Amino acid sequence: MSPATVNPEMSFGAALTAASETAVGKLHNAESMSLKALQGADLETREVVDAVMSAEQTLQAAVAIRDKIVSAYLEVSRMAI
Repeated sequence: MSPATVNPEMSFGAALTAASETAVGKLHNAESMSLKALQGADLETREVVDAVMSAEQTLQAAVAIRDKIVSAYLEVSRMAI
C-alpha cells in the first residue's frame, strides 16, 4: 500500500479496507492477464509473469498481516482483567 492511500486521520478499519481492496485489485489483474495470455491475446510473457509475481507478493503480505492481527487478538484475549 502506498503512503498516499493512507492518511493519519484514517481509522484502522478503513486502512485495512483500503489495503485489502488494493490486494484484491492486484489479484484480479493477474488473473485476467493470465486468462488473456491463455486465450492467445498479444501479451508478452514478462508482463504476465510480473503481474503474477506482484499478486503473489501481495498475497504473502496479506497473509502475514492477517497472522499478526490474529496473534495480537489472541494475546489480548489471554490478558487478565
